[in-house]
Amino acid sequence: MARGIKTYGSVCSGIEAASFVLGPLGVKPLWLSEIADFPNRVLSAKYSHIPNLGDMRGIPQMIDEDRIGVPDFLCGGTPCQAFSLAGWKNGLNDDRGQLTLKYIDILNVIDKKRVAQKQTRACFMWENVEGVLKDKTNAFGFFLAGLLGLKNPIECEKWPNAGAVFGMDRNIAWRVLDAKYFGVPQQRRRLYLLGGGKDFNPSDILFEIGEHINDPYTVSANNRMPSLFEDGIAESRPLAGVINGHNVEVFREYSDCLYAAYGTKWNGNAASFNGSLFVCQDGRVRRLTPKECERLMGFPDDYTNILPGSRATRRYQAIGNSWAVPVVSWIFDRLVNQNVQHIKLPEHTAYLIEPSYSLYFIDRFAESEKGWVNASAYPYDYVLSHMLDIVDTDVEDKYYLSPAGCAGIVRRKIERNVRINERLEFHLRNGFGNDTRYLSKGVVTGLFSE
Repeated sequence: MARGIKTYGSVCSGIEAASFVLGPLGVKPLWLSEIADFPNRVLSAKYSHIPNLGDMRGIPQMIDEDRIGVPDFLCGGTPCQAFSLAGWKNGLNDDRGQLTLKYIDILNVIDKKRVAQKQTRACFMWENVEGVLKDKTNAFGFFLAGLLGLKNPIECEKWPNAGAVFGMDRNIAWRVLDAKYFGVPQQRRRLYLLGGGKDFNPSDILFEIGEHINDPYTVSANNRMPSLFEDGIAESRPLAGVINGHNVEVFREYSDCLYAAYGTKWNGNAASFNGSLFVCQDGRVRRLTPKECERLMGFPDDYTNILPGSRATRRYQAIGNSWAVPVVSWIFDRLVNQNVQHIKLPEHTAYLIEPSYSLYFIDRFAESEKGWVNASAYPYDYVLSHMLDIVDTDVEDKYYLSPAGCAGIVRRKIERNVRINERLEFHLRNGFGNDTRYLSKGVVTGLFSE
């Protein structure tokens, strides 16, 4: 079990979901680290009492020279773009991917100081896109090996969505969790890796013991979302309703993953065809507002609206790069308060890397002596929400799609021969009637005639 966690340091801090969660838990910040301009403005406005060290690459020397404090807990998510489709999956060949290795350097210097002071090693959490598990440069294998002090990367043909490794100096566990099961209606699957010294079992924090359950969104009997029941069968909540006197319709119960470029590239990806990042209000299709995006991530309204006239594109980017607050709140609460059950991972999931290093693979559920080990994307105390729950009807006209924008989405649907949400297409067409002047040549005249 972990010792009491009283202090933390944060790298790649962004708009500091970590501080937003750890503050109320009574954990004291020692320092943050962020270089991007707009997130730094947010930090200055909300966390001016916490030193911002800027570039994380200078932190090891600062710690080594005793210029900054040594925390009990290190958290951060090095840039995910190196491991995402948007970043072309360049992994460790990308400068941003190299920051993953710098994270290890920071942790090693922290532990060097702590061990010299006869303290236990620091606990740590690292967050990233689940694409890191499929990275062609084996970034995850390199990262684990670096954390464990191994000379060679751990090779794996296919990294599972959850697992653990116990080494000579550190224990580590990881699990992919999806924000849509934590009370925000956003499908946001992220890898959360937790570790610490040999006195710490991260499996107790990230995994749970209980029954084997199926995906709450596919099993009606377990669906806790307010629903209509008839003969024991749950019906999904309606996708339309009246909110503050406005007719509002959404196109799915939960959205696709909110991405950092949503403010500028909202009309060319999958979400523009399934409609999950759009709202139809009073018959007009619009983008989500920054406030609605804050709600999708679990932040309070206007958390990023720090100055009069804060640019929406900057807010979208900062929000999309942050962490889903309810997910890290679930992890941090279990980590700090230790109200968890000890978990002994089943031997049939174990592999031996080399002497004194045991690796465990648990893709979703694994049967153990005390019950099922839950390592799925949803916790036992899951909470489901709905897109209608985050809608704000006080919307400026600039967030509504123009006739040209509506036509562009429909045109791309035709050119690419892809499926589109039927209700979304209806509203896109209705937005400009039979006017085809915005369509490229080659599209049949009268396309929007019913």
